[in-house]
Amino acid sequence: MAASDPIADMLSKVQNAARAGHEKVDVPASKMKLEIVKILKTEGYIKNFKKIQDDDAHNIIRIFIKYDESNKPVIHGMKKISTPGRRVYSGYKELPRVFNGYGTLIVSTSSGVTTGKKATEKQVGGELICTVW
Repeated sequence: MAASDPIADMLSKVQNAARAGHEKVDVPASKMKLEIVKILKTEGYIKNFKKIQDDDAHNIIRIFIKYDESNKPVIHGMKKISTPGRRVYSGYKELPRVFNGYGTLIVSTSSGVTTGKKATEKQVGGELICTVW
C-alpha cells in the first residue's frame, strides 16, 4: 500500500524507532526526505544517515538515531504541519517559533528546504513542512 503522505510516514518511523530504542531505521528515499534528514543531522537530532540501495535496487535512507547520556532519544517529538489535503504557507515575518526557539521548524522555500531561522535570515517564506523538538 502506498503512503498518501510519505514525509509524515518517515517522521513517524523515526519517532517510533527512537521511542523503541532502536539504533537505526530505514525509510524509502526521495529528494525531499533526504533534505529533511540533512537538516536533522546538522541540527543535532540524529547521529548520521546514509543513502543505500537494497537488494531490489530501491533507494533507502538509513537514519541512525541519537541518544543522550542517560540513553533517552534526542528527538522528543516531530509534527507534520502541511498535509496533502491542507498545505500551510507562511511569509518569513510570520514563521512560527517551536517551543520558544528550542525546537526546529523545517520550511520548503524557493531556495530549497531549510530551517525556520535560516529562512528568516534570508527573508524567504514558504511551505511549513514539520517541527522537531
